[in-house]
Amino acid sequence: MAQGRKVLAVDDERHIVRLIQVNLERAGYQVATAFDGPEALKKVEAERPDLIVLDVMMPKMDGFEVLKRLQANPETREIPVVMLTAKAQDADVFRGWSSGVSAYLTKPFNPLELITFVKRILSGFDEYEEGDKVFEV
Repeated sequence: MAQGRKVLAVDDERHIVRLIQVNLERAGYQVATAFDGPEALKKVEAERPDLIVLDVMMPKMDGFEVLKRLQANPETREIPVVMLTAKAQDADVFRGWSSGVSAYLTKPFNPLELITFVKRILSGFDEYEEGDKVFEV
């Protein structure tokens, strides 16, 4: 359920952040925004988002460095990250997946596809809340 869920949109291109924000808000999410890596890390501390939509190529600190820092912190390592980037080469996509992202979308992107990924990722967290019985093989 989208209601009450918070997403942090991070991209140095303001029109992309606005596109993400408008579409996710229409889908019922709360959206915080950041425009570079250091600002994203500050917003994660302040806002505690349920999911982060993160660009790769940004000034000051790229998305992979932001992701690395998030994963190094026990308080933020479990926050799912959707990489949204123009870097569409196989090596870039592989780096994204091997870095532990929950989804990897390339620009230009379809906002409906982004919303679908966000819903799918966050609904997984709703289905398996702490205390639920999960069977492992």
